[in-house]
Amino acid sequence: MRIILLEDVKKLGQKGEVVNVADGYARNFLIPRNLAVEANASNMRKLEHIQAVIQDKARKEEREARELAERLAGVTVVVKAKIGENERLFGSITAQDIVDALDKMGFAGIDKRRIEMEEPIKTLGEYAIPVKLYQGVTAQVAVKVIAE
Repeated sequence: MRIILLEDVKKLGQKGEVVNVADGYARNFLIPRNLAVEANASNMRKLEHIQAVIQDKARKEEREARELAERLAGVTVVVKAKIGENERLFGSITAQDIVDALDKMGFAGIDKRRIEMEEPIKTLGEYAIPVKLYQGVTAQVAVKVIAE
């Protein structure tokens, strides 16, 4: 029997895939648990429509991420911090500090988990920090840490 998966099923497939399974497996397990529906003409049309909507949304998000990456390319974020001996910071500059500085500059909506820092910044200087905006779209943000 051909079915359309409504959820990811281990060792069978991912959501939205059309797969062939045994009739009993489909009728007794997958369909009653709302993991799949029969792949008839009506359900296939619904699947095509849903996939088209998802693709349009993904294209829009990617386009917006590319536009944001272009805007971020020339930006230098200045972060002020208290320093001690040997230009070492009291504490450190984290991804959240960078997000807060970007918010003040008008780049709202960037999540701190998108900032790819190997470790927090602990000294004064300039750093190039990658920001992953979307799958395959990464921007480099220049971060300048200065004494307060």
